[in-house]
Amino acid sequence: MKCERNWNRKSVWKAASALAAATLLFSSVAVYAAEEDDEAASPAAAALTAEFEMSTSYPGMSATAGDTLSFDLDFISPDGAGHDVTLTTETLPDGWEGYFKGSSTEISIVHITGNTSEDSGLVTYSLAIPDDAEDGEYEVELLATTEDGDESALTLTLNVAAEVRGESSFTSEYPEQEGATGTSFTFDATLVNNRSANQTYSLSSSAPSGWSVMIVPSDDTSTAVASIDVEAESSTGLTITVTPPETVEQGDYTIPVTATSANETLSMDLNITITGTYDISLSTSDGLLSFDAYENKASNVTLVITNNGNVDLTNVTLSSSAPTDWEVSFSESTIDTIEAGASVEVTASVTPCEDSITGDYETDITVSTDETSDTAAFRVSVKTSSTWGFVAIAIIVVLVVILGVIFKKFGRR
Repeated sequence: MKCERNWNRKSVWKAASALAAATLLFSSVAVYAAEEDDEAASPAAAALTAEFEMSTSYPGMSATAGDTLSFDLDFISPDGAGHDVTLTTETLPDGWEGYFKGSSTEISIVHITGNTSEDSGLVTYSLAIPDDAEDGEYEVELLATTEDGDESALTLTLNVAAEVRGESSFTSEYPEQEGATGTSFTFDATLVNNRSANQTYSLSSSAPSGWSVMIVPSDDTSTAVASIDVEAESSTGLTITVTPPETVEQGDYTIPVTATSANETLSMDLNITITGTYDISLSTSDGLLSFDAYENKASNVTLVITNNGNVDLTNVTLSSSAPTDWEVSFSESTIDTIEAGASVEVTASVTPCEDSITGDYETDITVSTDETSDTAAFRVSVKTSSTWGFVAIAIIVVLVVILGVIFKKFGRR
């Protein structure tokens, strides 16, 4: 019995020891697992286990031949610390151009800080597709290498296809206009950029000698521009003012206007018809613009009206501006037509008012049509009438005779 009790005690003790050992082992494993979880969850641990990476938000794009694309590049540091990273273009299709930019400057090395937010979009990769690129899928491979030898490759996939949104254009709603010499012509134009990238267009014109062309944005009609930026798949309005020289001859004229970007040249023709040169002049038969007149008496002067233009003038009218109470009339106040290069004579009758005093006065006579006009300023010298002079002399003579008779009759006494 004693041996049996001893055997039972030993068995119980062994079982208890085994259970305690198992409990201790389980606790150690649990603590170690918790510590591993804590380390994995901490930022430092995450940084230590992260891989160096260069990436972009849109590694695949559709484009057309001639486009220039930009890719913003993001970086993740392998250990959360700063690194100098060397940037290279590993593969590039023939004829394509690509380079890394930082602050608008071409670069080959960039320093990353390890701060994800600061290293986001730190570098831009600019990619220019040649104008003659054929439709198809192309790949561009970029490589970033740290000073420790960590590498990250990035593949850009470009699907080059024919423009499906329509070609870019430069047009005017009314590209054909007509007017007389001295007229300024205004054209409302629209510049459309249907490409998938922003474009800067240089604006120019090839006008004949002596003509002026001014191009201004439609939203700022006072500032002329030589170039303008147009966002991708958008348009902008332009106002084009064309002014011919004063001596332009009658005829048809073409003004080419061009908008040129790095990828395309857009042109349009503005067509202007000069309907004629309108010019009229007013003078006298002897060329003098002065004459004498007497109060309350009409004085006539012959006017010569000349059409110096190259088109007939119609509905030619005469008008005057004279001192108060003076009268001015014309043998013809309206002339139906004066042919190009021809002259017409008209008599003007000027009558000073009754109480006009001796002196010089100005009388303006104007000839006008719907298209042109001319004014001549006449100097009118008002003279005192000679009749009253003769009457005065006669009275004086009579008085002298009467006085002579009186002295003769009474002088004898």
